[in-house]
Amino acid sequence: MSDTEKHSLDPDVEKELPAPLAKAIRDGNVPADVLKHSHDADEAMKAFAGHGGQIIELTAEDNRRILRKIDWNILPIMCVVYGLNFLDKTSISYASIMGLVEDTNLKGDDYQWLGSMFYFGYIAFEYPTNRLLQVLPIGKYSAACVIAWGTVLACFAGVKDFGGAVAIRFLLGVCESAVTPGFALITSQWYTKREQGLRTGIWFSFNGWAQILGGLLAYGIARGTAVYGSSIAPWKIVFLVTGLLTVAMGVVFLFVVPDSQLNARWLNKEDRILAIERIRVNQQGVGNKHFKRYQLFEALQDPLTWAITFYALVADIPNGGITNFFSQLITSFGYTPEQSLLYGTPGGAVEIIMLVVCGYLGDKYGNRILISSSGLLIAMTGVALIVGLPLDNNSGRLGGYYMTQASPTPFVAFLSLISTNVVRVTAVNVETTTYLLQAGYTKKTTVAAMYLIAYCVGNIIGPQTFRPKDKPRYVPAEITILVCWGVCLVDLIFIYWYCKTQNKKKAQIRAQPGYVKLENQEFLDLTDRENAEFVYTL
Repeated sequence: MSDTEKHSLDPDVEKELPAPLAKAIRDGNVPADVLKHSHDADEAMKAFAGHGGQIIELTAEDNRRILRKIDWNILPIMCVVYGLNFLDKTSISYASIMGLVEDTNLKGDDYQWLGSMFYFGYIAFEYPTNRLLQVLPIGKYSAACVIAWGTVLACFAGVKDFGGAVAIRFLLGVCESAVTPGFALITSQWYTKREQGLRTGIWFSFNGWAQILGGLLAYGIARGTAVYGSSIAPWKIVFLVTGLLTVAMGVVFLFVVPDSQLNARWLNKEDRILAIERIRVNQQGVGNKHFKRYQLFEALQDPLTWAITFYALVADIPNGGITNFFSQLITSFGYTPEQSLLYGTPGGAVEIIMLVVCGYLGDKYGNRILISSSGLLIAMTGVALIVGLPLDNNSGRLGGYYMTQASPTPFVAFLSLISTNVVRVTAVNVETTTYLLQAGYTKKTTVAAMYLIAYCVGNIIGPQTFRPKDKPRYVPAEITILVCWGVCLVDLIFIYWYCKTQNKKKAQIRAQPGYVKLENQEFLDLTDRENAEFVYTL
């Protein structure tokens, strides 16, 4: 049979395709290879079906107006929920110096394993949750996970021994495994490439806000119960307050965050179309619910995938240690447990400033990788101060700890770059209109899952570097952190070099005589590596 022979279309499939594209397939004007993908066209197709497939004109004013609506309706709730995501993980650090260890009779390295156990749950459910984010409505599924993790966290107040604490920490990891990949996908779904770095930096920076508010909350509970007493242990109050607050925000998330532009309550019908049109430049659509095996294999064969996965693994060994032991680390500088709750809060401000500044400058100058590496250099300097300064220089070593809180900047940059640089484009040009049949959603979710699985492994290893026998200074753990970040810096340089080299090769191909640009071709089925028009964002 000829590649351009006429074909029949299932009525349900035809309904989801713009009329010109459906007619082209029926008439045999689209190569047969595309038919294997036509049943799973991107959901954005549905929105354009009533417009005959014609490109909608989006004015600069409309673009700004819709961007403001998106920012005001989606970004605030994402910021608050992501802050709670960090606070819920670190509540155990506050609780560790508020009576948790004694009340649950933790011995030896039990506390270290509680720190790691969260990530065993996270890693166990990371790929399934990425698949569910692709199959289920992303807004509703994310909200359900938020409500579930808040409920589980509140239950921590009822644990009586190590076994109960282990079970809760594992379930907490399972429930929270959807948050970071889900938020990264939501960001790529609603924002253009040039907007994604700053927005990702903003919602991730609420880790810093959570550290500030969490420290103040824990300090207030500790002081209040010390002065006025309480019927339950102060560490239990921490888990109840943060858990129930998370449940409440999960309910708000359910009603505010839509599954896509197609069902956003706060956009009218015309603005929904324009909201999709404004992200056409991403060549990524708004999501595809069908699993594509070839995209899974493509992700596994991509050097960039493994480079950023390696980064997540090595960078999060320090993260896992510091997140669970920062309160105990500060007390090792010579401060009391109560003081450590309060003095840990400025570290959050460092993280906020670095993430927002690096996100803004990375988008402005089109170089997220090198700009974000500045945070890693600052963090390495901070660890060097902690290790090298005399033991009696409490303020200097505390300042070094604050500097370590700049370390997440490259991790966040890679989160946004996964959405920007991981894409497979299939375009069909029919009657001068180009239709994007698929957008690499399987490949994108696969890479995100690998990245976050590596993140989990690093966070599992991290707490184990803080051994009880190394108290109070934890020098081996501090040296491990410094070495890991040094390796990460080398990996950052490699990723930058690789993307830069690939862009130069593509530019040489485009400069060749007789080269036909992407938009002038009738059919393309190209990966981000094969497509000469695709330029990696640095």
